[in-house]
Amino acid sequence: MPVTPPAGPRRWLAPPDLAVSLAGAFFLLAGIAGIMPGPAAAALAVAGGCALACVRLAWLAGVPPTPSPPPHATLAPERRAPEGPAGRAGGAVSGTTTGRQARRVALSRRVAAILDAAVLVAGLTVAVLPLSDPAHRLPVALTGLGLAGALHATALLRLPGRSRLPGRERLRRSVDVLALGVSLVFAGWMLMPAGPVPPAALIAIVGGAVTLAVLAIAALAERRRRPGAARCHAGAGLTLGGLALLVVLLAYDAPDRALSAVAPPVLAGALLTAAGARRTSAGERPHHGAAPAAWPRLTAPAGIAAVAAGVHLGTGGNFTPAAMALGLSVIPPIMVGELLAAADQRRRVERLVASEAWLRRLVGADGDTGEPAPLTRAELVRALPLRSGGALLVVDLHGDDVAAPNGPVLAEVGRRLRAGCGPHDLLARVGDTGYAVLTDLGPVPAYALGIRLLAALGEPYPGPGGAARIRVSIGLAETTGGDPEDVLRQADLARRRAVQLGRDRVEWYDAYLEEQLVRRLDLERELPGAVARGELDLVYQPVVALADRMPAGTEALLRWRSPVLGTVLPAELLPVATDLDLLGEVGWWVVDRACRQLAAWSEGGRELWMAVNVTPRELAAKDFVARTATALAAYDVPPERLVVEVAEPAVGAELSTVVARLAGLRSLGVRTALDDFRAEHASLAQLRRLPIDLLKVGPHLVAPGADGQRPLIDVVANLGDRLGVEVVVEGLESDGQVAGARRAGCRYGQGFALARPATAERVEAWFEEFPSASR
Repeated sequence: MPVTPPAGPRRWLAPPDLAVSLAGAFFLLAGIAGIMPGPAAAALAVAGGCALACVRLAWLAGVPPTPSPPPHATLAPERRAPEGPAGRAGGAVSGTTTGRQARRVALSRRVAAILDAAVLVAGLTVAVLPLSDPAHRLPVALTGLGLAGALHATALLRLPGRSRLPGRERLRRSVDVLALGVSLVFAGWMLMPAGPVPPAALIAIVGGAVTLAVLAIAALAERRRRPGAARCHAGAGLTLGGLALLVVLLAYDAPDRALSAVAPPVLAGALLTAAGARRTSAGERPHHGAAPAAWPRLTAPAGIAAVAAGVHLGTGGNFTPAAMALGLSVIPPIMVGELLAAADQRRRVERLVASEAWLRRLVGADGDTGEPAPLTRAELVRALPLRSGGALLVVDLHGDDVAAPNGPVLAEVGRRLRAGCGPHDLLARVGDTGYAVLTDLGPVPAYALGIRLLAALGEPYPGPGGAARIRVSIGLAETTGGDPEDVLRQADLARRRAVQLGRDRVEWYDAYLEEQLVRRLDLERELPGAVARGELDLVYQPVVALADRMPAGTEALLRWRSPVLGTVLPAELLPVATDLDLLGEVGWWVVDRACRQLAAWSEGGRELWMAVNVTPRELAAKDFVARTATALAAYDVPPERLVVEVAEPAVGAELSTVVARLAGLRSLGVRTALDDFRAEHASLAQLRRLPIDLLKVGPHLVAPGADGQRPLIDVVANLGDRLGVEVVVEGLESDGQVAGARRAGCRYGQGFALARPATAERVEAWFEEFPSASR
């Protein structure tokens, strides 16, 4: 039984974010070093990041509200309803969910539009610095700060998932905001130059401190419950903090070099705001009951005030009575916050004691009877916080015998689960054919428990009609003491991963699963309409004759140039297109664009062929041959100049259909090719049935065999000669591989060692080096 050990999280910046961040850092350093004026450095540093954020937010605001899976939806490409307990339980409320989702999407679009305007205002406020007269910079900065603040406030108050806070929580947040706000005002007061304070600077310091306090406390409180909203709050705080700093610097007539300091917070704030809005629009579900982090709220105000006072003393400053009173005013709200935190902790301890007593009674009763009435889902959620440091296993069963209501198989499943679990493990039902096991075991023993349960549940189930077999998928997540719904969602994501990878396996949750899900939702949201918006593109990799290195043809390679996601490759694009029933639309765009490019090269005297990749599903369309003929006729392209490739590993299940369609294409004069040929016994037998003209193999066949045997490429080349098929060796990355392919008698080669994929214009320029090439 295949099993996969735990994997660590993998996180990284998206290439566009990394690019604008590096560019911003370059301009910032140039401004600090005096290589360029400070206002120009600040403007250039924030330009790329704000532009990228504005494009992403505008895209979110303009995307039509197409249906997309909820945050716990399956990662598998199938379009059917999600398998397992979560998917089956959700079907009963699909109508209500759809209406609620449509309202949420509409609200997310409006919020994205307002945030887009806020980021645009902030970026323009900094961008106009080098273009405006120094006397006008302060009014411009004040106007930009006020307008950006109003727009951010309007958007943040309308974020989806916002709920009315209970009285105690409102009191606690008010106290936290007061403590942090006073400490920030005190810090600003201490760090200002001696002498009269300009009114504009005073407004920016006091207003900025209060705003930063509100947004920082909101971000901390929402960090676990609504991570997307927390990012939006943090991004707004950074952006407005940067603009407030700009006002202060301009009010004090700071040197131009100092203005570069506003770039980092404005740039980071813009990108963080766009990231939070994207996560919110993807369907972020509020996680109720997640406890906010306490220590930053209690220690940050005191720390900020102490550091500011220390810096002030270190620079030779004195404390006026007003400054001392302001500094001491930080203490009362901190003390009130400590009292509120102590009261909250006391109530949590009381609830924990009651819950532990309930859990002991539950486990004791279970041990006395030797059977579960398994827990309900609500009881499982209640028990999860009490098992911090353990693990949760979600077990999903697949098979016709499982689906039968009140069937004997489910009863036997329950007995096997109870027998395989320890005396203190809790068993729960989560859906019609789903179970959950809550255990105190650590990661490695819990994984071993999952393996034992997988083996036990996979054994045959005797019955009147013969033995029944079921398939099992198990997802495993650690119980960290956080939100129980989070733990359930993580275990269910791992279970869905086990289903996606073929079932009969145990999968651990890791943070990369979450990233995959968000990425998948982004792709599903943005791919519809990509053809109409002109976002698809083709690059072309030349195929050369190995004898003389002359161009013989090209292969068209699909790229999706998404303004939000960057360049998306076919390996990621095509499964989503299949899932959304967009594969035909994308495939026909590729054929049409390839024929158009062939016609353009014909006008320049280049009689080269071009290969396009299709899937068996595309070939299965009844009108594939007819539509291909229409595209060739529309651009007056000779049929023999088009090559249709299909990958050999995908052919097996659709062999008869593929054979029929390839034969139809050849009857038009179109050439056909089999890609990714593996040179196995089954592949060799299949090759004789396929009507193809070209056979494409990988470079691994060029390497010498074991014990000095002939390379497999020699066998494939001889077979190609007997069948009348030309062999193309692709993926050639070294001169040694090129030489080996040529020695074997292969006619064509393709790979980085010969020519890299490039745009049509660059390929045309490369063709100019071979004026006599014509195939």
